[in-house]
Amino acid sequence: MMGGDRGLDVTAAGVALALDRHPDLSCILVGDEERILDALDSPVDSQRIQVVHTTESVDMHESPASALRFKKDSSMRVALNLLGSGDAHACVSAGNTGALVATARFVLKTLSDIDRPAIISTLPRTRGHLHMLDLGANIDSPAEILMQFAVMGESMVRTIEGIERPSVGLLNVGSEEIKGSEVIKSANELLKSSTLNYIGYVEGDDIFNGTVQLIVTDGFAGNVALKTSEGLAQMLTKVIREEFERNLLTQLSALIAAPVLKSFKNRFDHRAYNGAVLLGLNGTVVKSHGNVDGVAFSHAIDTARLAAKKDLVGHIRHDLEASRTTLAPAGLS
Repeated sequence: MMGGDRGLDVTAAGVALALDRHPDLSCILVGDEERILDALDSPVDSQRIQVVHTTESVDMHESPASALRFKKDSSMRVALNLLGSGDAHACVSAGNTGALVATARFVLKTLSDIDRPAIISTLPRTRGHLHMLDLGANIDSPAEILMQFAVMGESMVRTIEGIERPSVGLLNVGSEEIKGSEVIKSANELLKSSTLNYIGYVEGDDIFNGTVQLIVTDGFAGNVALKTSEGLAQMLTKVIREEFERNLLTQLSALIAAPVLKSFKNRFDHRAYNGAVLLGLNGTVVKSHGNVDGVAFSHAIDTARLAAKKDLVGHIRHDLEASRTTLAPAGLS
């Protein structure tokens, strides 16, 4: 509850919205008990919340090593402990991403045959949406790790979306076989020899205009693509608003165009896509953006709830066992 750029102002509002939306949902709120209770709206059903008090929190700029070593009573660490002990079905945090990845990996451990967890999220496109990983958990990844990401991501798309054989693409600087780094070329060969519905290389414009349902990349390229798309969406929204507010005529035009503008906003509202799953762990962990509002945080809770109800971790574990012959032996750093 204490994470994010705006802390309890966002997380408390998000919890209230999620509880109102899902009658089957209950939440364990981890953090400073007095501040949490003060932040909660009175209409929140007290029978569906439990507060676990902690004395520490992880700063947004704190190093993962420091958080892991010195913040054993932080809201992040205690929440992950509750997940690991089975007292919670999923964990949602808007806090420090590096600290969350490091602490989750330490507390929950990775699944068998998985060397590194990866962040996967849903992104909007002209028709529907797609899933993409890794979005920042790993700066660079060898071919064998990218193969692991592909297996986990494909399993998630199949489990959550109900698509029998989701299509998988590998992000590259071109679609030609000769293009790309040696890592990408090696990953391409591994994916081609797998049982996945692999369609080959995809380029940056395929993220929002293509048809592939899962895009695999390393955390550096994935995070740059994610942040660039979010920045572009915010810029377009700001420019459109400025143009319609320019003078009386444009303001009248805005009234006429209001239904179209509302539809545009709803289709590409980044808040509806908030909530990235940290795949590869023995537990469901969802990372919310730090600089969001309560609506966006509630959608991260929605993502965690759905993953828990669908037993996402169980499905991934099963699919990893079935794909064991195509994965590199565990133990890569």
